[in-house]
Amino acid sequence: QVQLVESGGGLVQPGGSLRLSCTASRTILSIDTTGWYRQAPGKQRELVAHITSSSGTNYADSVKGRFTISRDNAKNTVYLQMNSLKPEDTAVYYCNLRNWRSMEYWGQGTQVTVSS
Repeated sequence: QVQLVESGGGLVQPGGSLRLSCTASRTILSIDTTGWYRQAPGKQRELVAHITSSSGTNYADSVKGRFTISRDNAKNTVYLQMNSLKPEDTAVYYCNLRNWRSMEYWGQGTQVTVSS
């Protein structure tokens, strides 16, 4: 079992920035896939960005050029730097880890609200 704890959400004005952090209860391995998803009210959960086992990164088209995912394996932490935030980025953001056996773990979520 892996526990994931997110932090860094909050209220920000349009155009602002936030950095989300997700700390895992065990070492993040190079073969783990780690990512961020989000779910807005009335919508399905969607992939925002992830880092694959080959250290490749993938982003949703809606966040390309604005968001950056990274991870520090030594700190067991995954980050999501969000710049140029828009009201449509408002959602609960969830951290996800998928291991080599395709077992998935989720954090509890952190609210991001973009509003003036």
